[in-house]
Amino acid sequence: MTQPSNIPAPELRREHDSLGDRDVPGAAYWGISTARAVENFPVSGRTIGTLRSLIYGLGAVKLSAARANEDLGLLETAKSAAIQQAAREVMDGRLDREFVVDAIQGGAGTSTNMNANEVIANRALELLGRTKGDYSALHPIDDVNRSQSTNDAYPTAIKIALQRDLAALCTEHHRLVGAFESKAAEFAGIIKVGRTQLQDAVPMSLGQEFGAFAETLREDGCRLQELLPHLAESNLGATAIGTGITAPPGYREAVIRELASVTGLPLAPAANLVEATSDTGVFLLVSGVLKRAAVKLSKICNDLRLLSSGPQAGFAEIFLPAVQAGSSIMPGKVNPVIPEMVNQVAFRVVGADATVTMAVEAGQLQLNAFEPVIIDSLLESIAWLGVACRQLRTHCVDGITANTALLQHRMLDSISVVTGLAPLIGYAAAAELAKEALATGRGIAKLVAERGLLDQHQMKEALSARTLAGLD
Repeated sequence: MTQPSNIPAPELRREHDSLGDRDVPGAAYWGISTARAVENFPVSGRTIGTLRSLIYGLGAVKLSAARANEDLGLLETAKSAAIQQAAREVMDGRLDREFVVDAIQGGAGTSTNMNANEVIANRALELLGRTKGDYSALHPIDDVNRSQSTNDAYPTAIKIALQRDLAALCTEHHRLVGAFESKAAEFAGIIKVGRTQLQDAVPMSLGQEFGAFAETLREDGCRLQELLPHLAESNLGATAIGTGITAPPGYREAVIRELASVTGLPLAPAANLVEATSDTGVFLLVSGVLKRAAVKLSKICNDLRLLSSGPQAGFAEIFLPAVQAGSSIMPGKVNPVIPEMVNQVAFRVVGADATVTMAVEAGQLQLNAFEPVIIDSLLESIAWLGVACRQLRTHCVDGITANTALLQHRMLDSISVVTGLAPLIGYAAAAELAKEALATGRGIAKLVAERGLLDQHQMKEALSARTLAGLD
């Protein structure tokens, strides 16, 4: 196979489509369809080339299709080899800069698919010793897109992208769980006052509090992992609407087999291709789980901010690592900026879920035209959540310390211990003790002794901090 020559490309080259002729940059691997899309959709300023896993997925689909088409005698060996090598370069990220279409676009992803077809075709032409745009030798649609439609190639690439990025998110999420578990073990013996509705409740350990954070996140990690099998179903071979028009017998099974081999993912053909082409419910499922994970993570960050508030006039039960100065006017002020960042990520994920919900609902008949905004929203949510988990772990949780002296002092003075006496002396008597303790500032233990409600052994056992916290 011939490698590209060192002859400089012309400044412009003329290409033709059903709308007419136009010039495109001679050095560009993309062509006329991509050029029109760039003009039509100057929306977000984020190109599909920034969506690394989506470009990987597109390359994998085109490589697998070339193999299947060659095996079925529909593509010459030389063409197939050139397409496969070009597609592999797309998978490896060597041509990301050539994917210039905006992430938000009309056309149900057709512009994205054509961007891939043109880039792979022109790179393959180079490998064959031809010039870019010489589509009589190898064509973006007739060869690179053979046996495919945007409507099966694009959603399959989306599902590959989601599987890859979700796996990375699960790794970061699991590491964050481990960080909270470590703190739960470190704080296991530190007793504090728990709270409900921001009011003093009953004793607990700081370790129990952090252990609950870990378990909350672990549950969401399981839900994220459970998404992966739902994304394994592919409608490749469905072509336009699920009837398989232009795809030859045997292609559907062959291309799925090749794609599973290329990606290492456990892909399977959809049972009903018409349904699989029109239904985007799986993306709504993914979005919903991402929202759940984001909201629960945000709630934990709210708690961290409360527990560390102060450090003199707030809860001040824990200290978060100081990572930057907190004020341009108040010297020495340090803010909980990492949890605040995570909160904002969660807000964005919730907004993205609303976008995905509306986009899924807006599908009509045999196709959903709004998959571009769906995948852009989902990949952003996954990426942002992954960064949020990593930064929260490395810049916050790992460095949290307990304000042990303050916690012990509060436990000694707290009336929350009276709850532990209620089973022994009755709720009404316990309530009277709490009321008097608050009014006089005298300790619960002293009041119990004065009234002779319990002997020393009973009182010591009932008011043991470990007993009250459920540790014994």
